[in-house]
Amino acid sequence: MSGNNPVTGSAYLLRGLSYLPKPGIRTFVIIPLLINLFLFGGAIYLLVTNFSAWVQYLMDLWLPEWEWLSFLEYLLWPLLAVLVVIGVYYGFSVVANFIAAPFNGILAEKVEQQLRRQVNSNLDSWQSVVKMIPQALGRELSKLAYYLPRLLMLFILSFIPVINLAMPFVWFAFAAWMMAIQYCDYPMDNNRVSFKQMKQLLSERRWSALGFGSLVQLGMLVPGLNLILMPTAVIGATIFWVEQYER
Repeated sequence: MSGNNPVTGSAYLLRGLSYLPKPGIRTFVIIPLLINLFLFGGAIYLLVTNFSAWVQYLMDLWLPEWEWLSFLEYLLWPLLAVLVVIGVYYGFSVVANFIAAPFNGILAEKVEQQLRRQVNSNLDSWQSVVKMIPQALGRELSKLAYYLPRLLMLFILSFIPVINLAMPFVWFAFAAWMMAIQYCDYPMDNNRVSFKQMKQLLSERRWSALGFGSLVQLGMLVPGLNLILMPTAVIGATIFWVEQYER
């Protein structure tokens, strides 16, 4: 598969879903799956108990108290509702990915082996997970260092009247980009691609990356699918890496 467009990018996540039951892959899906089950169960609980209050808070915060703009409530409410759900799930996914990073690295390695029909690996046993922890956590910290300043900037812009009306769309695009970075980093890190070079490579396929990241976000909203989203996204991102960056 080739091309730089959102449809091509989103297709990789769907292909990742089909890889979950494959022999040689299932074993390495279990731990990321259990981590997701536990953490996203907590996310669902928070959403059920606080959803309406959080959406109303954002409405009061972002919509100016101008009567002639009251019609925007009907437009903003669904957008802010989606933003709340994405924000909660993305926050939990950051924690989940931080914990599961070494296991996701091994899953990406095993998937790449199958795609390239290789039998040798630098990750031959579960003991290698322990060896990967410092590198994997360091890489996750690099992602946070990239993410947090931009998050702060968007947060500040969200308080500026008029500009803040467009911010739900900006937040969605930014979160899609971060999802692409989060999951495509695993196979690239395995192949000794630096964090800086990884961002450059994704920029060359920006529309595909945004398509992939957008579908990851939407998958978070689907009950059941969100529980298996982490390993699915790791596999999809690995297929993306092998096919789009063969050189």
